[in-house]
Amino acid sequence: MKIVAPNYYPAFRCIADRCRHSCCIGWEIDIDPDAREAYRRIPGEFGARLNASIDDGEVSSFRLGEGERCPMLNQSGLCDLITALGEDTLCQICADHPRFRNYFADRTEIGLGLCCEEAARLILSQEEPMQLIFLEDDGADDEPNEEEANLLALRTALICIMQNETQPLAARLDRLLAAVNFTIPERDWAEVYRNLERLDSTWDHCLDLLVPRGLSDRPLDPFGGTSKEAKSMQRAWSNFTVYLLYRHLPGALNDDDIPGRVAFCVLSTWILAALCAAKSGCTLADCIDLARMYSAEIEYSEDNIAALLDALWKEI
Repeated sequence: MKIVAPNYYPAFRCIADRCRHSCCIGWEIDIDPDAREAYRRIPGEFGARLNASIDDGEVSSFRLGEGERCPMLNQSGLCDLITALGEDTLCQICADHPRFRNYFADRTEIGLGLCCEEAARLILSQEEPMQLIFLEDDGADDEPNEEEANLLALRTALICIMQNETQPLAARLDRLLAAVNFTIPERDWAEVYRNLERLDSTWDHCLDLLVPRGLSDRPLDPFGGTSKEAKSMQRAWSNFTVYLLYRHLPGALNDDDIPGRVAFCVLSTWILAALCAAKSGCTLADCIDLARMYSAEIEYSEDNIAALLDALWKEI
């Protein structure tokens, strides 16, 4: 079996207490059975405190405290489990975050989720094209099945389109849709997003900046311009689309919706573009933070992704 990842993946490091949007705040933190059993065996005062902070139901989880903080997150922004016992004691979800995986017959693909601010900065500020590398290769001659091979070949072609910087970014997005013969319907997409589930009230304020419009009523092209800042933002949104294709197109192996998933990637980029255009004096750092919020609100809700896929197919 092979482990495949984007070429930026090995550079990722958690910034811990320097993180402004800690994944230890506001997220449900489930504990896998192996870790839960290990926590029961931790002795002394720390073990008693740890076990008293866990709710055991159908799935064990940490009981969030004031401000929805994990009880192991101290006031310095560090994890008491790590400082007291080391990283090896983390439960699986904490050890993995913000990583995601997609599984194929011949490989496991791994990546970093944009809901993490450091992952978002790393991914969207890349100046070199994304390429896939092998983190592990056992030398086995396993092959993807025909359906997987066709999807992976299509994804490679779509990523090549997005990374062709000789064309305007808007034209590349249109080419993605043409490649799967899909047209995004004209509707008030701002309203569609307002009707999705929410995680953070800050996202409400962002959506309030969007005026009712379809994609044919695009704002002044935020991808335009030749300044260094403008080029950095153009590349950031190209990287954003490539990330979405890498992460979400494999989901079509389960729902058989390649056109809808490609359209989801394009729509996501245009929504973020509209948010950037609506934000006065928007900088690259602002773009990256908007991408982080978009990821947390949309990507990490299966219901929200399903609702957007339904809206993309729904006739007006």
